[in-house]
Amino acid sequence: MTTTASGAPPRTRESGLPRTALLALATAVFITSLTETLPAGVLPGMAASLDVGAGAAGQSVTVYAAGTALTAIPLAAATASVPRKPLLLAAMAVFLVANTLTAVAPGYAVLLAARFLAGVAAGLAWAILAGYARRIAPAGSEGRAIAVAMTGIPVALSLGVPAGTLIGEQAGWRAAFGAVSPATLAVIGWIAVSVPAVGRPAAEGTGTEGGTGTEGPAAEGPAADRPGLRRTLAVPGVAAVMVAVAVFVLGHTVLYAYIAPYLRHAGLGPVTDAVLLAFGVACLLSIWCVGRLVDRRPRALMVTGAALFTLATAALAVTGVHPVVWTAAVLWGLGWGGAPTLLQTAAGRAASRHGAAAADTAQAVLVTLWNAAMALGGVIGGALLAHSGAGAVAATAAALGGVALLVVAGGRRHAFPRT
Repeated sequence: MTTTASGAPPRTRESGLPRTALLALATAVFITSLTETLPAGVLPGMAASLDVGAGAAGQSVTVYAAGTALTAIPLAAATASVPRKPLLLAAMAVFLVANTLTAVAPGYAVLLAARFLAGVAAGLAWAILAGYARRIAPAGSEGRAIAVAMTGIPVALSLGVPAGTLIGEQAGWRAAFGAVSPATLAVIGWIAVSVPAVGRPAAEGTGTEGGTGTEGPAAEGPAADRPGLRRTLAVPGVAAVMVAVAVFVLGHTVLYAYIAPYLRHAGLGPVTDAVLLAFGVACLLSIWCVGRLVDRRPRALMVTGAALFTLATAALAVTGVHPVVWTAAVLWGLGWGGAPTLLQTAAGRAASRHGAAAADTAQAVLVTLWNAAMALGGVIGGALLAHSGAGAVAATAAALGGVALLVVAGGRRHAFPRT
């Protein structure tokens, strides 16, 4: 998932931004973000249909994230000299094919292959989208343009996944994925008609636009211009932020990827879509609050977010009483929703003390860690679900949240300062 440190999106009518084009890009972000986490809401039906366990079905999230993590940055670098518009259209076309194959997959192996391909295509699209939005914006409005384009992420989380879950419950998981394909085709047409073409970034000297996958931040800048990885990680605060990213995302994914089996275990299976909606709306509220306060209270927001996440997942580990589960879902959303923005902001600020190139390198590292943690979270969560049960999945998420909280609390000087 791609996000920005800009917080809540501005009102485009007043800012003079290319609204129609940015909304087309935002819809592309919405669709690719929705599809990444859609299995979390339809896992029981998917597992039964494919005759595999819930843990195995959950690997459909893992392979998507792995496809993004392994290929987003290399593909962005390899296509640096390719014009952005045809490249974005090609990436979305491959995504369309991969998603359609997912919906009609005759077996588990084909499903995983299709999901991996979808992750690769989404990763390339994400690597383009943030830079594309920046480059079609008026001078001085680049950050706001990126924020508008990335609104697809919270909308996917708060509305898209619950809607997909509802479709899955009523018509089956294949219908949920199938509904994404015509929407993707419509977005391809929208981009073709309304998004202006931009030149080759390498030829212009602007470098490669970088990006990320699933609910993760955008990385920018040509690899050739980036300082060494060791030098960047040696900048005070950068390594601590990266540890927080890895642990926090891992903890979130361990449980979120298997939230449907957990809710089923707690007796809330029939209202999975409603619980996810409550979580998503809380995420939107969190994003709004972070957008207003991130420049003034970044440390307080990050500590509060990690604490809320840890509290919520610990409650889910201890009891499955329905009122507790509903409350925990809201607290989880409040703690998690603004985390991508806060973590990207922290990484950029810490690394920028060593120059803009170091900040670009830090964002690239963050992209890779984010998606690697998502992939690993799917594996760990699936193993825990199969061998220890749903409670162990929540307990592991809580433990990882506690580690993230300790890292954030301890980074008061460089990684997560007060301002």
